[in-house]
Amino acid sequence: MNNEFSLILDDVDNYYTRKIKQFGPNNLGVDWNSEQSQYLRFEQLAKIINVPADFSICDFGCGYGAFYEYLSQQYADFNYLGLDISALMLEHAKKMHPQGNYLLSSKIPQQVDFVVASGIFNLSLTHDKNSWSDYLRNVLDHFNQQSKCGFAFNCLTSFSDKEYMKDSLYYANPGEIFNLCKQEYSRNVALLHDYYLYEFTILVRK
Repeated sequence: MNNEFSLILDDVDNYYTRKIKQFGPNNLGVDWNSEQSQYLRFEQLAKIINVPADFSICDFGCGYGAFYEYLSQQYADFNYLGLDISALMLEHAKKMHPQGNYLLSSKIPQQVDFVVASGIFNLSLTHDKNSWSDYLRNVLDHFNQQSKCGFAFNCLTSFSDKEYMKDSLYYANPGEIFNLCKQEYSRNVALLHDYYLYEFTILVRK
């Protein structure tokens, strides 16, 4: 990982660690406006799962493990690995959802059936947008390498209302991200942009 990517991870770690210290293990602690919108995102990401049970999944940027709770309500048998770069986030995840496996890392250690990531591409802070775009591409390459059946992620959309857009956030062009995934990762790609949030979800099936 180059130096710019390391700086990105350090800044993101510091930001979210401050958030969970301030608000605790809830939607505000991971910078979502509401629990309802948080779970709406989970519903979109979980559409990548096309088997009824007995699958492995990596929750990349798992925070306090809220997606594990969502999965446990939908599936009886799965192997969950939660990755995060904030040690404090993982402390909360282990306490709240001890049935999962957790790792303090920005790299998935072994292949899994599915990789999902919610919100990890949103917060660019002061980083150059071109550098952030390179970082996004690097992470997607990693998802592709480490997923056997597919991966899913979301991004803030460039079709957001201009008056509400913030310089510290990264707004991706959904068409460009869709094309990237079609050209580089799989012929089977879905773009979900119809769930009433200023973002989109991409599903890449293998």
